Amino acid sequence: MTPTPQSAPEPAQAAAAATRPIVTTTADQATIGKSLVIKGEVTGSEALYIDGRVEGSINLAGNRVTVGRNGVVNASVTAREIVVLGKVKGNLTASDRVDIRSDGSLTGDVIAARISIEDGAYFKGGIDIRKGGAPATQSQPVKVNGEAAKEQAVEARA
Repeated sequence: MTPTPQSAPEPAQAAAAATRPIVTTTADQATIGKSLVIKGEVTGSEALYIDGRVEGSINLAGNRVTVGRNGVVNASVTAREIVVLGKVKGNLTASDRVDIRSDGSLTGDVIAARISIEDGAYFKGGIDIRKGGAPATQSQPVKVNGEAAKEQAVEARA
C-alpha cells in the first residue's frame, strides 16, 4: 500500500485558522476546590482560582487570582490582577487591576493601578491608586464605604 500524499489546506481554511482567538486553558490555572481549606502562605507562578477557603497570605505577583463565588479568603493578596466574586477579608495589592464583581464582597484596603467595582458589590476599606510600578508613597488612601464606593472610586482616579 502506498502512502497517499496530504493536500495543503485550502487558503480559506488557513486564513480562518490564523484568525481564531487564542484561548487560555485551565491547565494554566490552579484551582482550590470548594471543600479545600488552606491555612498558611500560597505562592507560585501560575494563575489561581479559589472556590474554597484560604487563610494567611497569597503571593502570585505576576499572575491572576480569582476568588470564585464560593470562595472565602481571609488573607492579604498580592498579584498582577485580582478578581473578587466571593468574600475577601484582607488587603489586596495588584500591579495591574482589582475587579470586585456584583456578588463580591471585600473588606480591606486596595492598592492597584486600576479598580472596578460593579453595582451591588460590597466594599469597605481604602483605595490607593498607583501607576504601574510606582513606588509606595506616604499619601493617605481614599476612604470608601458601602454603596457610594463606585462614585468615590472614580473620583479618586481623576
